[in-house]
Amino acid sequence: MIPTDINRRHMIFGSTGVVLTSSSAFADDPYISPEKVAERANAPVIPKKVERRFNTRPTIREPNAMQFAPDGKLWLLDQVDPNKVFTVDPDTGQVLAQVQTEAIHGSGITFGDGAWWITSTKVLVGNPSTLKVDSKTGATLKKWETPGWGIYGVYTRLTPKPGDLPLASGGHGVRWAGNGRYWMAVPASGKLYLMEAETNSVIRTLPAPTVRTHGIALDGDFIWCVGSDEMEIYKLAMADGKIVAKITLDKEKDPSIHCIDIKDETIWYCDANRGWICRLM
Repeated sequence: MIPTDINRRHMIFGSTGVVLTSSSAFADDPYISPEKVAERANAPVIPKKVERRFNTRPTIREPNAMQFAPDGKLWLLDQVDPNKVFTVDPDTGQVLAQVQTEAIHGSGITFGDGAWWITSTKVLVGNPSTLKVDSKTGATLKKWETPGWGIYGVYTRLTPKPGDLPLASGGHGVRWAGNGRYWMAVPASGKLYLMEAETNSVIRTLPAPTVRTHGIALDGDFIWCVGSDEMEIYKLAMADGKIVAKITLDKEKDPSIHCIDIKDETIWYCDANRGWICRLM
């Protein structure tokens, strides 16, 4: 492991010919401090049971991000490229509408200032980006390079094949915070970012609770953040990122967890591996 403040400007992976020339690219998993690891292990567990609400397949093959719309319907982003956003009835799972976007390998979606904000973790040209998207047409209104993007974890051990997407990964969970701002988890950086949306400016950061952070949800002065590898959701103090509690899922029995949102004080989550939409009761 290497600390997140160590940048590698030129990194060549074996004989694959893949060259990264950005200072944002990390060689290995970002540094998670021993103190943070201990916090994660010792956090009080909030007991919850997983309720499988419905399965989205075959229509939505890889629901990798979710956001409840202002009218109570559920938006699901399908990671199949290029990504579509589906409007779904959360009570029945019925698909009500779909919109084609230009996002590639999207891992987060939120809604603010009249538009979707989608983290496109892969791109065909350039570096991983955050998109502002027209929620009616799917057109990209604006696009910015995601801060902290890079290569981490399993990506460092892959050998690209012709036609594969780049190894670099960008933002994952994203959630609108109001006042023109959003929070975003970027696994390769080891951080959560509070962003000024229209300028793509970093306002401040929090240390991530683990390496493979994914979905996030806001809950007053707290941020719920998914650790996909651990199958846990961590409750972080928004002030300093301290882990104050966690929810632990059953790795053997429960659907895998990617993104989350909160409706009526209940956490919902999506499983991109098998298409389940669940809530925690």
